[in-house]
Amino acid sequence: QAIQAINGYTNMTAEEFTNMIFQKIDVNNDGELTLEEFTNGVENDEDLMELITKSFDLSNVLKVIQNG
Repeated sequence: QAIQAINGYTNMTAEEFTNMIFQKIDVNNDGELTLEEFTNGVENDEDLMELITKSFDLSNVLKVIQNG
């Protein structure tokens, strides 16, 4: 939920958000992500790479805290 809030995905539930990520990168559709699936999925999906990058950029967290 924190990743969603930081990156502006507040219009979907945490479950919907997780399902969206799995649909993008769970290539064998087994409901689990291996490290290889995750790495390849993030590297090959520009939007997901941006999402992950923003999640680790704490300046967005600081902005949220400052704005209440």
